[in-house]
Amino acid sequence: MIGKLRGVVDSYGEDWVVVDVGGVGYQVHCPARTLQALPAVGETATLSIETYVREDAIRLYGFAGDVEREWFRLLMTVQSVGARVALAILGVLKPGDLATAIALQDKATLARAPGVGKKVAERIVAELRDKAPAYSSADPAVVNLQADLADRRAPTAVAEAVSALVNLGYAQIQASAAVAAATRSAGEGANTEMLIRLGLRELAR
Repeated sequence: MIGKLRGVVDSYGEDWVVVDVGGVGYQVHCPARTLQALPAVGETATLSIETYVREDAIRLYGFAGDVEREWFRLLMTVQSVGARVALAILGVLKPGDLATAIALQDKATLARAPGVGKKVAERIVAELRDKAPAYSSADPAVVNLQADLADRRAPTAVAEAVSALVNLGYAQIQASAAVAAATRSAGEGANTEMLIRLGLRELAR
């Protein structure tokens, strides 16, 4: 199995690059972000490779590094996510941003990728959210709050405060982050009105 390629860029296509390694040209399919970061034709490039072998073909997928490749593998474990969708997601989101979006259950960010609708975004969050926090830069308190809200475990005052901020036009992630900060400031026993007031103060900063 090929795990890494280092060679001269021979040519580019819509979603692939041909890398010349010792006179052999390897066609490698890559996320858009990875392709854009590669050097010009004739220059040397290095790619982490995921090799897929089928009865009728061998296909190589290339990534900027091992972390990006690992996320490709994780995405491919999700039902209804194939190589094309996984590449599209990694073409829009850096690994850290992808991890944060999953950890925060931010389905809207995931849906920015071509081919990712609401149902696919929900599956990605549901199946990978236990793995994402280790890779994300998100505040653990916000991650936990998002999980509690999704599973209907959040205290009533907290859930009502987040809902109120969302109704005022703030995004779910912004509202959750503000209420998480408000809860830290006011304590676990704070009522809905106090959490809303403190949450608005956080959002105004």
